[in-house]
Amino acid sequence: MSVFTLGLNHTTAPLDLRGRFALSFEQLAPTLQTFRDGFTGVHRADAPPEAAILSTCNRTELYCAADPRLVRPAMEWLARVGGVGPDTLSDHAYVLEGGEAARHAFRVASGLDSMVLGEAQILGQMKQAVREADTAGTLGRTLHQLFQRSFSVAKEVRTSTEIGAHSISMAAAAVRLASQLFEDLREVRVLFVGAGEMIELAATHFAARQPAGIAIANRTLERGEALAARFNAEPMKLADLPARLHEFDVVVSCTASSLPLIGLGAVERALKARKRRPMFMVDLAVPRDIEPEVARLDDIYLYTVDDLSSIVQTAGEKRQAAVAQAEVIIDTGVQSFVHWLGQRATVPLIQALHAQADDWRQLEIARAQKLLARGDSVEAVLEALTKGLTQKMLHGTLAELQSAAPEQRTQLAGVVSRLFLRGSTPAAPAVAPPRPDDAGEPH
Repeated sequence: MSVFTLGLNHTTAPLDLRGRFALSFEQLAPTLQTFRDGFTGVHRADAPPEAAILSTCNRTELYCAADPRLVRPAMEWLARVGGVGPDTLSDHAYVLEGGEAARHAFRVASGLDSMVLGEAQILGQMKQAVREADTAGTLGRTLHQLFQRSFSVAKEVRTSTEIGAHSISMAAAAVRLASQLFEDLREVRVLFVGAGEMIELAATHFAARQPAGIAIANRTLERGEALAARFNAEPMKLADLPARLHEFDVVVSCTASSLPLIGLGAVERALKARKRRPMFMVDLAVPRDIEPEVARLDDIYLYTVDDLSSIVQTAGEKRQAAVAQAEVIIDTGVQSFVHWLGQRATVPLIQALHAQADDWRQLEIARAQKLLARGDSVEAVLEALTKGLTQKMLHGTLAELQSAAPEQRTQLAGVVSRLFLRGSTPAAPAVAPPRPDDAGEPH
């Protein structure tokens, strides 16, 4: 079994392509179940693939613990999820295996692979992705270890380095841009579309500037009302948005809608009603909530998550000094995980050895019981039992020593010495061929 991850992010794919692969938390479990159902038993019937999906506005990644031959079929499956051809996805995707897959997961959890260097929101999104994989029944022991170690590494990075210092989030960047357009944010009215974590963060930043009014429009009115109560804001029905859009100077949108909620026509009508007074719009959603054609309108200042990247990177440069320290922590975590993964690879062998030893034990017990029933003394039966077990356990090793080529025998002798002569004098460099009667035959 191998660990691999494949996906695309803000450094490899444009926003609109990322939008085709964006999945809400509610979509993760059923999507993972289709993956499991499609690939269980393809290469190993006894080992269904483990899988988890991390999907945010900046990335969609599939993490797997499975037969390495599944990499290409998994890429084709992910392409179908996004409704694109495999070649199109391959042009913008990355595939990482083994230790490099672990390193990527650790860097993502630590905020080193984010558009906003050191941002903490990704860690919560990663934990939610793990919960959804567990719900779908696709997590498994290997991926559980990978993600738990990711969380542990991320915690150490944040407590041992200053990677999170001087942080500027997308929400803070939006406030900074709005303050450049409007002379006094206390005179503007702000509309938030959505009620998720990103909108909550944006509302917190804007509310600190004490705007003239805040409204929150959400598909589920109850959730919108709950968030509005926190900021003394007006809850609004999403259906009322087109008719009331002109009332707001700032619009920040971030929903899980698969189609734009704010179209070109609605914005044109709002501008007309506003008598061409400018509107500042921020679309934090992937896929887009606001039609891209809106950006071409005069008096509209529309920014997407990608547009904000240059602003947040400026603050990111101040934290680059902490990155080297964080990478050292991550390197240690990767080495530990790769060691654990290597140990996991020997589990089938260990199980087979235990099964073989138990078979030998059962045979010798049955033989001893027959000898006791025949009237042999206990001492003689114990002698025969222990001798039989010893011969069975040594037979394969002695046979290999006898048949090994001369150039291999020295190395094999060293291995046998470490396995059977711990604490004793090591075997001599050269090993004479054992006599036929030394090898013994199992009973």
